[in-house]
Amino acid sequence: MKKERLTRIKELVLEFDITTQDMLVDILNKDGYNVTQATVSRDIKKLGLIKSFEDGVNKYVLKKETETGEHSLILKNSVLSVRTAQNLVIIRCAAGMANAVCVYIDSLELHGLVGTLAGDDTIFIAALDNVSAENIREILVTRIK
Repeated sequence: MKKERLTRIKELVLEFDITTQDMLVDILNKDGYNVTQATVSRDIKKLGLIKSFEDGVNKYVLKKETETGEHSLILKNSVLSVRTAQNLVIIRCAAGMANAVCVYIDSLELHGLVGTLAGDDTIFIAALDNVSAENIREILVTRIK
């Protein structure tokens, strides 16, 4: 059932402009899959879906379907500031873009990154130590320029 659900999610993302996890939950439940938002969130991560601004819509897309340069565009167009506070990196983003930026940051598998947490417009990155946090900040700032 999980494999079928993952296949169906891919089909939906390719066919429709899926803009939220709630939208995906509603469609899947109407299709007969008994899913929650938490299940869909895990499925999105497993499939490597990312949010992308295409055709005037911020929607989920398959990571491999996007162009390489698009990821840096997400950073350049969405990140407002990157600061450190001891072993934390705090990223301020345009409203609604923190999750998309966070998924991209997670995909970088940065050395010293312990974990990320995204809200609507803010991302917190926990680093191993202050030096790792500063290194992560520098890498991100470089990619934004």
